[in-house]
Amino acid sequence: MEQLIFFHDHTMVVLILIVTFVGYIMFYLFFNFLVNRYLLESQEVEIIWTILPAIILIFIAFPSLRLLYLLDEINNPSITLKTIGHQWYWSYEYSDFLDLEFDSYMVGTADLSESGFRLLDVDNRVVLPMNSQVRMLVSAADVIHSWTVPALGMKADAIPGRLNQISFFINRPGLFFGQCSEICGANHSFMPIVVESVSVNSFLDWVSSCLKS
Repeated sequence: MEQLIFFHDHTMVVLILIVTFVGYIMFYLFFNFLVNRYLLESQEVEIIWTILPAIILIFIAFPSLRLLYLLDEINNPSITLKTIGHQWYWSYEYSDFLDLEFDSYMVGTADLSESGFRLLDVDNRVVLPMNSQVRMLVSAADVIHSWTVPALGMKADAIPGRLNQISFFINRPGLFFGQCSEICGANHSFMPIVVESVSVNSFLDWVSSCLKS
């Protein structure tokens, strides 16, 4: 998500420069009634205003392509998580560990703690180690869902009979909230997602406690 924000800022700087330059020329033309006979027909000027936009597009295209390949590239993932969407909850399976799977339901308002987030908290959070490459496999058991966590820049459609793959890297601890962003039925808005990023040691302790229980 940080890379997406950087690319957005980079593109906005380019657009601001273009709008400022074009606006200045238009403003100048409105109040300037002089005519330069050498600019009425000039091959050099046409070459410049054809090549210059192409160069500007290259400065936007290369960072965009780099980011596109970074989003799809998966190099030696440290952990694999399988996510299955149901009406209306999520199921998670940690493929690297035996018998480590659980369902994640939204916590109702009546059961919500004072520090909880209404319509966003779940009973079982997705615990993942930070500074580790995570590969996520996304599918659905009934209708089309969409596993979305905006703070991580992640959005993957969960389609029955199809296995989609995404990867992400969390570089800080904390909670990351998301929701199903596909209109999947009456309770579509009650499929929250909570990803809890912890250190590797805390993650292994959590795995051990889950396997023992």
